[in-house]
Amino acid sequence: MSTVNSPYLRTSRDFPPDEQALRMELNKMYIDVANSVNARTVGLFPTNRPAVTGEEFFLTTQKQQTLRQVYQFTSTASINHGVMVTSPNQFTSCYGSYTDGMNSYGLIFGSPTSVPGQIFFYLTSTQIVFSVGVGSPSLSSGRIILQWLANP
Repeated sequence: MSTVNSPYLRTSRDFPPDEQALRMELNKMYIDVANSVNARTVGLFPTNRPAVTGEEFFLTTQKQQTLRQVYQFTSTASINHGVMVTSPNQFTSCYGSYTDGMNSYGLIFGSPTSVPGQIFFYLTSTQIVFSVGVGSPSLSSGRIILQWLANP
Protein backbone atom coordinates (compact mmCIF):
# COMPACT_ATOMS: atom_id res chain seq x y z
CA MET A 1 0.00 0.00 0.00
CA SER A 2 1.36 3.42 -0.92
CA THR A 3 1.44 6.25 1.57
CA VAL A 4 -0.12 9.62 0.94
CA ASN A 5 1.74 12.72 2.09
CA SER A 6 -0.05 15.08 4.41
CA PRO A 7 -0.64 18.60 3.07
CA TYR A 8 0.67 19.97 6.38
CA LEU A 9 3.52 22.41 5.83
CA ARG A 10 5.77 23.18 8.77
CA THR A 11 5.91 26.84 9.78
CA SER A 12 9.61 27.21 10.60
CA ARG A 13 12.85 26.03 9.08
CA ASP A 14 16.55 26.41 9.95
CA PHE A 15 18.65 27.45 6.96
CA PRO A 16 22.28 26.36 6.92
CA PRO A 17 25.01 29.00 6.45
CA ASP A 18 26.85 26.91 3.83
CA GLU A 19 25.83 27.93 0.27
CA GLN A 20 25.60 24.37 -1.11
CA ALA A 21 23.63 23.13 1.91
CA LEU A 22 21.37 26.20 1.66
CA ARG A 23 20.68 25.45 -2.02
CA MET A 24 19.70 21.88 -1.14
CA GLU A 25 17.46 23.07 1.73
CA LEU A 26 15.73 25.64 -0.53
CA ASN A 27 15.11 22.99 -3.21
CA LYS A 28 13.64 20.65 -0.60
CA MET A 29 11.52 23.50 0.79
CA TYR A 30 10.15 24.33 -2.68
CA ILE A 31 9.18 20.68 -3.24
CA ASP A 32 7.50 20.59 0.20
CA VAL A 33 5.51 23.77 -0.60
CA ALA A 34 4.51 22.56 -4.09
CA ASN A 35 3.40 19.15 -2.78
CA SER A 36 1.40 20.74 0.05
CA VAL A 37 -0.29 23.23 -2.26
CA ASN A 38 -1.11 20.53 -4.82
CA ALA A 39 -2.62 18.26 -2.14
CA ARG A 40 -5.44 20.67 -1.28
CA THR A 41 -8.92 20.69 -2.75
CA VAL A 42 -9.23 23.30 -5.47
CA GLY A 43 -12.15 25.68 -4.96
CA LEU A 44 -12.98 26.32 -8.62
CA PHE A 45 -16.56 25.79 -9.82
CA PRO A 46 -16.67 26.74 -13.52
CA THR A 47 -19.81 26.57 -15.65
CA ASN A 48 -18.24 26.39 -19.08
CA ARG A 49 -15.63 23.65 -18.65
CA PRO A 50 -14.50 21.06 -16.11
CA ALA A 51 -11.88 22.03 -13.50
CA VAL A 52 -9.47 19.77 -11.64
CA THR A 53 -10.71 19.42 -8.03
CA GLY A 54 -7.44 18.46 -6.38
CA GLU A 55 -9.12 15.36 -4.92
CA GLU A 56 -7.23 12.13 -5.47
CA PHE A 57 -8.76 8.65 -5.36
CA PHE A 58 -6.73 5.47 -4.98
CA LEU A 59 -9.35 2.90 -6.01
CA THR A 60 -6.81 1.06 -8.15
CA THR A 61 -3.02 0.93 -8.10
CA GLN A 62 -2.87 4.24 -9.97
CA LYS A 63 -3.94 7.65 -8.68
CA GLN A 64 -7.23 8.91 -10.08
CA GLN A 65 -8.23 12.55 -9.92
CA THR A 66 -11.62 14.17 -10.24
CA LEU A 67 -13.05 16.97 -12.32
CA ARG A 68 -15.91 19.30 -11.38
CA GLN A 69 -18.39 21.37 -13.36
CA VAL A 70 -21.43 23.50 -12.50
CA TYR A 71 -24.63 23.32 -14.55
CA GLN A 72 -27.10 26.21 -14.26
CA PHE A 73 -30.73 25.82 -15.30
CA THR A 74 -34.10 27.59 -15.31
CA SER A 75 -36.38 24.58 -15.93
CA THR A 76 -36.54 20.86 -15.28
CA ALA A 77 -35.74 20.00 -18.90
CA SER A 78 -32.90 17.47 -19.22
CA ILE A 79 -29.40 18.95 -19.46
CA ASN A 80 -26.59 17.51 -21.61
CA HIS A 81 -23.66 17.11 -19.20
CA GLY A 82 -20.91 16.54 -21.78
CA VAL A 83 -18.94 14.12 -19.58
CA MET A 84 -17.23 11.28 -21.44
CA VAL A 85 -18.71 8.46 -19.39
CA THR A 86 -16.58 5.32 -19.51
CA SER A 87 -17.89 3.70 -16.31
CA PRO A 88 -21.33 3.79 -14.67
CA ASN A 89 -19.56 4.38 -11.32
CA GLN A 90 -17.52 7.34 -12.59
CA PHE A 91 -19.39 10.12 -10.73
CA THR A 92 -18.12 10.74 -7.20
CA SER A 93 -20.25 13.64 -5.98
CA CYS A 94 -23.48 15.10 -7.36
CA TYR A 95 -25.52 17.76 -5.61
CA GLY A 96 -27.50 20.90 -6.24
CA SER A 97 -30.01 23.48 -5.16
CA TYR A 98 -32.80 25.54 -6.65
CA THR A 99 -35.12 28.40 -5.84
CA ASP A 100 -38.73 29.20 -6.50
CA GLY A 101 -37.79 32.89 -6.36
CA MET A 102 -38.48 33.19 -2.63
CA ASN A 103 -36.96 30.14 -0.90
CA SER A 104 -34.00 27.83 -1.50
CA TYR A 105 -34.30 24.03 -1.72
CA GLY A 106 -31.90 21.14 -2.05
CA LEU A 107 -31.95 18.91 -5.11
CA ILE A 108 -31.79 15.23 -4.28
CA PHE A 109 -29.45 13.05 -6.36
CA GLY A 110 -30.24 9.52 -7.27
CA SER A 111 -33.83 8.61 -8.06
CA PRO A 112 -35.71 8.39 -11.36
CA THR A 113 -38.92 7.87 -9.36
CA SER A 114 -40.83 11.00 -8.41
CA VAL A 115 -41.64 11.60 -4.76
CA PRO A 116 -44.41 14.02 -3.72
CA GLY A 117 -43.01 17.41 -2.73
CA GLN A 118 -39.46 16.69 -3.97
CA ILE A 119 -37.33 17.26 -7.06
CA PHE A 120 -34.75 14.57 -7.72
CA PHE A 121 -32.15 14.29 -10.45
CA TYR A 122 -30.23 11.35 -11.85
CA LEU A 123 -27.62 10.89 -14.56
CA THR A 124 -27.62 8.96 -17.79
CA SER A 125 -24.50 8.54 -19.89
CA THR A 126 -25.32 11.85 -21.63
CA GLN A 127 -27.77 13.87 -19.52
CA ILE A 128 -28.86 15.21 -16.15
CA VAL A 129 -32.52 14.18 -15.88
CA PHE A 130 -35.04 15.63 -13.41
CA SER A 131 -37.84 13.78 -11.65
CA VAL A 132 -40.43 16.20 -10.28
CA GLY A 133 -42.82 15.06 -7.59
CA VAL A 134 -46.40 16.30 -7.35
CA GLY A 135 -46.61 19.32 -5.06
CA SER A 136 -42.90 20.19 -5.18
CA PRO A 137 -42.06 23.91 -5.12
CA SER A 138 -41.94 25.47 -8.57
CA LEU A 139 -38.42 25.87 -9.90
CA SER A 140 -37.29 29.23 -11.28
CA SER A 141 -33.53 28.62 -11.33
CA GLY A 142 -30.86 26.40 -9.86
CA ARG A 143 -27.51 24.75 -10.17
CA ILE A 144 -26.11 21.25 -10.07
CA ILE A 145 -22.47 20.40 -9.35
CA LEU A 146 -21.05 17.17 -10.78
CA GLN A 147 -17.70 15.67 -9.88
CA TRP A 148 -16.32 12.62 -11.67
CA LEU A 149 -13.23 10.50 -12.00
CA ALA A 150 -11.18 11.73 -14.94
CA ASN A 151 -9.57 8.32 -15.48
CA PRO A 152 -11.84 5.61 -14.10
